[in-house]
Amino acid sequence: MAISAKRQEILHAALELIAEHGFHGAPIASIAERAGVGAGSIYRYFKNKDILITELFMELHNKICAEVLEGYEIDKPLRQRFLHLSTSLLRYLIANPMVFRYLEQFHNSPYGTAYRRDRILGKGEGDLYRMIFEEGAAQQVTKNLPLVVLFALTFGPLLAVARDHILGFIELDEPLITQFTQACWDGIKM
Repeated sequence: MAISAKRQEILHAALELIAEHGFHGAPIASIAERAGVGAGSIYRYFKNKDILITELFMELHNKICAEVLEGYEIDKPLRQRFLHLSTSLLRYLIANPMVFRYLEQFHNSPYGTAYRRDRILGKGEGDLYRMIFEEGAAQQVTKNLPLVVLFALTFGPLLAVARDHILGFIELDEPLITQFTQACWDGIKM
């Protein structure tokens, strides 16, 4: 197994175990066993479990961003950009339930707190949602609410409906996804 392939196997094993059992239910020994490597091999790629968890998050985040940005046009009106991002993100999450479960755990843990804070406060890379919210406020297109509230009005419903689809409570087809993302936009627009 090549070095990068072994690293990817470790990340995939961590994703599966953390999605299934949570951070505490996925010890390094179990990740190593699932990846088919010795526990010591993990430490060649990741200094500790915290680094493994955050690097896995960044890999997933980058993959999602690439997916969501496909076909995204920065010169389109705010509404169209918001709908594109929200629709693409929702489709990705419901098509990748294991990734969704991992992200839910990450964002609702101490690991995700710093990331969320930086995102909302604008300390990280250019976040397209934050840019849409700030541009919308400047143009008086979106509600005059703190960024954290706009993020909550967008991601709270989006994550809830993705979770309900994954759990089988609702079947999100394309017309319903379109209606839903429009309702999210309606929730933040003036």
